[in-house]
Amino acid sequence: MPAQSPAAAPVSANVVEIERVLTRIAYLAGRARQHERLMATAGLTLDRAAVTILRHIAESEPMRPGVLAVRMSVEASHVTRQLRQLEQGGYVVRIADPDDRRAQRIQLTDLGVAAVERIREVSHRGMEMALADWSDEDIQQLAALFRQLLADFIAHAEDSLDVPPAS
Repeated sequence: MPAQSPAAAPVSANVVEIERVLTRIAYLAGRARQHERLMATAGLTLDRAAVTILRHIAESEPMRPGVLAVRMSVEASHVTRQLRQLEQGGYVVRIADPDDRRAQRIQLTDLGVAAVERIREVSHRGMEMALADWSDEDIQQLAALFRQLLADFIAHAEDSLDVPPAS
């Protein structure tokens, strides 16, 4: 009898609970009403996709739109449309790519930097409210575990899941 692959083994109750909780957190953090509240508090009128793009650009050096699309795991056309709107709003500019003068990179303007800073400030205050009753030690542990989880997600992003066929 052939050995079962590790993916066919039952998933632990803890893994099931972690996946359930992360799914719920992602839903709550990403819902439209939460975004509207964030924008109202920040004094901005950006949609969720625009905020995501601004935050990605703010976390790195200026990058080509195609690289941004890959990092966000979306189609390049989606990023192109959003960048056009952000450019028209004065949040980003296109600059020459120093590695290839035919290509362009996207960079935040002063308005874009200010918007990202405001979004982060409001987001940080919301997180502080959620964690207000937590000890400093618990918050440090959670931050370390989230960093580790993110690194592992990235490391295994392209791995095959090897899920057995449905019966």
